[in-house]
Amino acid sequence: MKIILKKVVACAVLATMFLTSCSKDEDSPIDEGPQNENPVEEPVDAPINPDFPLSDQSNSGSWVLNPEVSDEFDAAVVDETKWLIQGRNGEYQSNFRGRPPSQFSTDNVRLEDGKLKIQTRWEPNYNFSPKTNPNTGEVFENITTGAVISKKQFQYGYMEIKCKAADAEVTSSFWTTGRRTSELDMFEMFGGHKTNASWRKRLKFNMISWDPDNFYYFPNSNGPTHTRNIQADNNTADEFHVYGFDWTPDYIKVYIDGVLHPNGSVLKTEITNNGAEAERWVTDVPYWVWFDSETFPWLGLPEAADLPVDYEIEYLRIWQKQ
Repeated sequence: MKIILKKVVACAVLATMFLTSCSKDEDSPIDEGPQNENPVEEPVDAPINPDFPLSDQSNSGSWVLNPEVSDEFDAAVVDETKWLIQGRNGEYQSNFRGRPPSQFSTDNVRLEDGKLKIQTRWEPNYNFSPKTNPNTGEVFENITTGAVISKKQFQYGYMEIKCKAADAEVTSSFWTTGRRTSELDMFEMFGGHKTNASWRKRLKFNMISWDPDNFYYFPNSNGPTHTRNIQADNNTADEFHVYGFDWTPDYIKVYIDGVLHPNGSVLKTEITNNGAEAERWVTDVPYWVWFDSETFPWLGLPEAADLPVDYEIEYLRIWQKQ
């Protein structure tokens, strides 16, 4: 433990019989008690142990790292045995090519400076394929983004990501999908919103059903099963922060920089109205992890002068119970 020696300053005794105070207030009383001439030791905070969640440095939860879905992103290139760069060799998880007008490009994903960086670019000459969204007819044009997806699934655990959102009107997202079951959005950030200060500090949390037999099936507009805005203290694009998500069968708890957020306890009992609306709790399934940036036209679109920008992820660590 490093220590800092605090200097002790004693008042000088004048040649006269009067004592003068060291205080700026000349009328303040004189402390005639004994002076402690021994240095005072003040401890500095212990360094963070990366082996355990920031919110549980004593590892009271008995966490064990799952290396199949964790990454420090400190290699030269993305480990494509662990991660799918969306669109690589024509492979698109969930048949998702991006949200129009933007489209995912494999060229927009790289490792640099020990970070995974997903770039959004203004590329009107990009070979958009297809040219339109086959489901909606919306046109892909001008903007390319990127997505990275884990090749392994996991169920329950503590997810921790250190990241900085892109400073433009695009999302910087950390989310999951199951096999035609549901989606858990740990956050969708809009760190560069031009006019809405709340969005620049927001983690948009969603639970979504993709099961057509579920009453809250999202395409029927009965969903999402749950959504909430978790407001951070700082703009998400200004600097790196650590976001933690403790995912269990009974709750999901959201931490920012190791502290449980006041609005971060998502409880099954509350979401389901004590079981009366059981179909609202849809996260009890294995998930793949996603990082991506998308355009949300209803929240504003970037212009050529705003781009390129990066969504930067320093690490992803996922622990599970022993």
